[in-house]
Amino acid sequence: MAQQFADNFDRKFYYLRLSVTDVCNFKCTYCLPDGYKPENGKRESFLELDEIERTVSAFARCGTSKVRITGGEPSLRKDFTDIIRTVASQPGITKVATTTNGYRMEKHVAEWREAGLTDINVSVDSLNPHMFYQITGENKFAEVMAGIDKALEVGFKQVKVNTVLLKDLNSTELPLFLKWIQTRPIQLRFIELMQTGEMNDLFKNHHQSGVSIRNHLIANGWLLKARGESDGPAQVFIHPDYVGEIGLIMPYEKDFCQSCNRLRVSAKGKLHMCLFGDYGVDLRDLLQQDSQQDELIQRIQTQLDNKAEGHFLHDGHAGMTPHLASIGG
Repeated sequence: MAQQFADNFDRKFYYLRLSVTDVCNFKCTYCLPDGYKPENGKRESFLELDEIERTVSAFARCGTSKVRITGGEPSLRKDFTDIIRTVASQPGITKVATTTNGYRMEKHVAEWREAGLTDINVSVDSLNPHMFYQITGENKFAEVMAGIDKALEVGFKQVKVNTVLLKDLNSTELPLFLKWIQTRPIQLRFIELMQTGEMNDLFKNHHQSGVSIRNHLIANGWLLKARGESDGPAQVFIHPDYVGEIGLIMPYEKDFCQSCNRLRVSAKGKLHMCLFGDYGVDLRDLLQQDSQQDELIQRIQTQLDNKAEGHFLHDGHAGMTPHLASIGG
């Protein structure tokens, strides 16, 4: 194994978020409210299978053990199952996850698992079908719920469900969500709304801190779970009376970035140090031949030497990210 990817703050990077498309078929208010529009009005080519393989191979050589395949909506790629299989086949990769809106899960989640998918996150922003439609722009609630049931049926031990907290929209649904996970192996993850370049008004009107939920959980006997080496930033709570778990992702909380262990590569082959960074570094020219692996690793590590200690969201600076779909959330 080459030297472990690390930065100047002694953070080690075990986790790669790899976007394979920025196309999405949902129109979520906090991400793509007007639907997907190609950058500069034209579709550009996304990473090919061999480029994905070389990317993951380089990261695996430097200590990465978990890869999350993201989008946009990654399952829109016709070769999505092949992507899973390719990622899972890389030596050193022990966790292959994806984040999906869930609309194709019922039909395809069994083949994804067979191909090597070990973990799955599904976006569900409301358990009220009408509110689900209002937030996502799609009347797909029943299909998504059926997909979650199917994932558990085919052998996933747990499904993680991502819910973006939106004041005055889904913020009153905590009791409904808690009832839902009481008997189901679901880790429900409440994610604070994050400011990006195209949604200042939405953020101002609907941002809600996760602190009130955390206080409610602690007051009702929920306990903080220990964090694993390749886990994401969620604070996870467990309760003896619940099969499910609750995770809180609160990027505005002090010291949020101290435990950063993940890097991002966009669907067009750019390395991003942070979801809210000011630039991406092109890797694609080094993804064309196997012989370029050492040079690729060196370019990634050089950028890590310049990685900032944290984001600048508290200063109102959200970086260059126009919306979460653009580099995989």
